[in-house]
Formats: sequence, C-alpha cells, structure tokens
Amino acid sequence: MPYPNIPRRQSGFTLIEIAIVLVIIGLLLGGILKGQELINSARVKNLATDFRNIPLFIYGYQDKFKALPGDDSAVATHITGATLATTPAGMQGNGVINGNWNSSTATDESYLFWQHVRLAGLAPGVTTPGAGYLPTNASGGTIGIQSGTTDAATTPVKGADGNAIGGAYVICTTGILGKFVKQLDTQMDDGNTAAGSMMATPTTGYANGASATATGNIDDATTYTVCMGV
Repeated sequence: MPYPNIPRRQSGFTLIEIAIVLVIIGLLLGGILKGQELINSARVKNLATDFRNIPLFIYGYQDKFKALPGDDSAVATHITGATLATTPAGMQGNGVINGNWNSSTATDESYLFWQHVRLAGLAPGVTTPGAGYLPTNASGGTIGIQSGTTDAATTPVKGADGNAIGGAYVICTTGILGKFVKQLDTQMDDGNTAAGSMMATPTTGYANGASATATGNIDDATTYTVCMGV
C-alpha cells in the first residue's frame, strides 16, 4: 500500500543561529569602523607632526649658522651646494623669510627654505628645485612657510575679527578634509578654526588674505588650507 504524500517541512535558521550571525556581523562592522578611526587618527597625527617639525628646522638651522634658512645671506659659505635667494632683491639676511609660503619661484626665500634645511641635514627631501621639491602632507597637499605679517591683505589667512593670523612664522598646508581640520585644530589649538594660532580656509580659490572659516561651517568633505602661526 503506497504511503500518502506527506508535506516536507521547510528548514530554516534557528533563533540561536540568527543571533550568532548578527553578533559576527556586528563584530566585523565594529572592527571596520575602529580600523577607519585608527587610520584617521594616524593621518591627523601626521599632519600635526608637520606643524611641529618645521619650527625645529628653523631653530636647528639658527643654532648651526646664526641665520634663518631661506634668508641666509651667507648660505653658499655655510652649506656646500646651497643656493642664495635673490628675491626679493636686497632682503637677504634681514631676519625675515620673505616670499609667500606657497611660492613656486625658485629664487624666493620661502621656496629656498626647504633646500637650506635639507642640505643642512635637518630635513629629508629633494634639494634641487623641480618635481618633488616642495614637501607634501599626509593628504598629498603642499606644505610651506613664510614670516608672519600684521597686514590682513597679505597674511596667509585672517581670522573672524579681520586680523592677520599671529606668529613670527606662519606654516600652511593644503588639501586637508574638513573632518581632519576640526580634529587638528582641537588637538593643536582651541578648536575654533576662525581664531587662535591655527585657522582654516577653503583650498579652492585660495589666495593670501583669505578669511578663515568658522568651525560650525567646516564641511567634512571639503578640502581646506590650514595655517598655524608659531
């Protein structure tokens, strides 16, 4: 006698199996997010290191040669193979790093600053002006330095009060995402990106005398130029 057709039960996951899968997914997501957080923290740390190292280059050079890198009027005597800055004319040895921080003029003091500190053994990098000469940050943006100024029209960036960023020297770096800008300012200054010793302004359309952007208006996905007075 044939057996009657008995419907087969559809198998599925038990509640315990589903719970285990959800726990594993949670752990994976947590690990990914934590890993991204560590990567972001490392990038901000690298950016902060750039700002901290450049003053050390200046002090080390001054200790060796009693002059400023880039502004050294006797650099050809002090360092074999070094180039004497010739622009602005007649300004060498005046105790000021003349020229814009982002200058691409190979005779400017602010441009030759990098050659002088590298040939002096204070910093790594290319010593011949050209491709790869200007230093870059962890985000691929350019790093530069110039002497500070009280002129709000020619300062690298001015605060919400309209005044030039303060400092004997101003270090600037480009192409930093807003989410890193806020972390960087909190770590190194007062957390206000439109005041204090560190300020930020959008990289797109940047020109000296640009107004700083307030922290609340910093967009995480926009790139900024960040400057710090030291």
